[in-house]
Amino acid sequence: MRIKFFPIILIIIFFIIFIIFYKGLQNSNIYTPTVNIQKKIPVFETKIFNTNDNINSDKIFNSKKFYIMNIWSSWCVPCREEHSFLMDLSSNNNIEIIGLNYKDENINAKNFLKKLGSPYNLILSDIDGTIAIEWGAYGVPETFLIYDKEIIKKIVGPLNKYSLEEIKKLIK
Repeated sequence: MRIKFFPIILIIIFFIIFIIFYKGLQNSNIYTPTVNIQKKIPVFETKIFNTNDNINSDKIFNSKKFYIMNIWSSWCVPCREEHSFLMDLSSNNNIEIIGLNYKDENINAKNFLKKLGSPYNLILSDIDGTIAIEWGAYGVPETFLIYDKEIIKKIVGPLNKYSLEEIKKLIK
């Protein structure tokens, strides 16, 4: 009689585990960061990429003009994917593109830009990643659309044709 209960108990345990896993799969626990746009851009000081001269953010974002702050790195594969979209935006006279080179070796970044072209009006260095943290970046690439020293749009991840069209609509 004891032998007959073992398969029944095993089937009940399996059924309970199956129900637990099935219910767990019904819950969407995918983590998606909330994109809270901070209104004002952070104030920071850093070095200009090619010259190593110090510059303050107040001198960069000083007019009522549209800016894109793009956080990128040469070792970042999605940064290569979005580069053609940045090159497309660089031809637009209504916007100025600022690049923030994130935790990268200068020689690698220079080779990246030499190979793919530079869409940036100005490139800043972020050797230790603290400026990206101040901007609230999760990683690279990230893009911020700025107007009058305020962030009006944040794009987490690489630019694509949809985000490019959205930016073009906003800057008209």
